[in-house]
Amino acid sequence: MAARKKSEEPSIDVDEVLTDEELKAVAEEDGEPAERKTKPENGPRTVVVAEDEAVNRMDLVAMLEDNGYEVVGQAANGEEAVELTRKFRPDVVCMDVKMPRMDGIAAAGIICDENIAPVVMLTAFSQTDLVKKATGAGAMAYVTKPYEESKLLPTLEVAMGRFAEINDLLDNVERSERKLQETTDQLKETEEKLKKAEDTLEERKLVDRAKGLLMDKADFSEQGAFRWIQKTSMDQRIPKKRLAQAIIAKYGDPKPSETDER
Repeated sequence: MAARKKSEEPSIDVDEVLTDEELKAVAEEDGEPAERKTKPENGPRTVVVAEDEAVNRMDLVAMLEDNGYEVVGQAANGEEAVELTRKFRPDVVCMDVKMPRMDGIAAAGIICDENIAPVVMLTAFSQTDLVKKATGAGAMAYVTKPYEESKLLPTLEVAMGRFAEINDLLDNVERSERKLQETTDQLKETEEKLKKAEDTLEERKLVDRAKGLLMDKADFSEQGAFRWIQKTSMDQRIPKKRLAQAIIAKYGDPKPSETDER
């Protein structure tokens, strides 16, 4: 059989070779969506360290970095700690209690009020009143000096875990409140529709009765009675319901008096 001439070969539009869906299916043949393959892995935990004593700060930074944390900011006072936390939004903040310009408890209060990151307080004191002030400001935990890996690192993990749990709870509450509001709005809308439907049904019954009275008392045809009510309502700007009530009040059967009932 003679080979097909080149001019007789079918031509395929470049855009029609494979559709977007077909390309995506090919990319996902191994069972893993293509977007998951390009998703970057989670990096190291980030930390802002706030300690006014330089030697202690360097020791703390070295300890954290040796254990896989990334120190993204170092502050020597509370104001710097707040600024760095707002800037870098770290996973956790290590905050010394005693610092110039703004102490650690005040700085922790600002950071926690803005819900930026969990705060672990660092202190050389273990008095109950100081711990209460720190937790009252929103600190998740505290560690006493000198810093030890066996105490500091688990405390950081606990603080981050609590922070995540609290934010998950807040998100759930927010979603529940939003859902409740949506349900309330839907219920209100349904009630308004029901009220409108009831009003429409009542109006229709009154108009039908008024139409019957006009047919009976004024010799209108059914269509003529309806047109008269509709036109008069539009011309006089009187709602059909009120107009029908007026017709019924004038031409309808009077209510029996108490004497008749007896």
